[in-house]
Amino acid sequence: MSDAEKAQASDINTSNYDQHYNGRQTNFSPRPTKIANPGSLGLFSFASTTFILSLYNVNARSITTPNVVVGMACFCGGLAQLLAGMWEFPRGNVFGATAFTSYGAFWMSFATILIPGSGVAAAYSSEDEFHQAIGIYLITWFILTFMLLIGALRRNISFVALLFFLCITFVLLAVGAWTGKAAVNKAGGGFGILTAMIAYYCGLSELLVKGESWFGLPLGTIKQEHED
Repeated sequence: MSDAEKAQASDINTSNYDQHYNGRQTNFSPRPTKIANPGSLGLFSFASTTFILSLYNVNARSITTPNVVVGMACFCGGLAQLLAGMWEFPRGNVFGATAFTSYGAFWMSFATILIPGSGVAAAYSSEDEFHQAIGIYLITWFILTFMLLIGALRRNISFVALLFFLCITFVLLAVGAWTGKAAVNKAGGGFGILTAMIAYYCGLSELLVKGESWFGLPLGTIKQEHED
């Protein structure tokens, strides 16, 4: 290729860059991929683990020790959701990748706290100090969830509702840990059950692919204004 041809090619590339990035049209379609949509896997994993722990938090069947959820937190809410997040990255879905990966890591870290051999709980000199630390841990996840809620405001109503109620769940559980009030912790469990039901709904909606299912479930599209 001659110098003149190289210069012409460079001008074309620069022109394309200016058109897409400096102009008004900056939205691109997701890149073609053979990777299946991992949304249902991530949502079902999150919903199932949240549902179980939330039932324990409301003392269902008089259960007060939540350690049975450790297996779910490690492999379902943890590993499966983490993998869903990793598969969202090559699909170009930054929001899904961030959310699934983050909550997969959350469940893995939560399971680590509950495993006696980890020594996390034993490291505290008193039970009250441990609960205060758990409160800080939970309120940190509220902050992350709130930021994801902001990112979901222009996606669909179902995801907004999911993250909104998850925010409430984290706040109530944190306050319950700080104050030691069982009623507040039970309220957090109740909102956690509601959050899990919404996540199940969203996961089923992702699973019911158009053209392959008898019916679909609406997620509640939020109308967006597009600039010409």
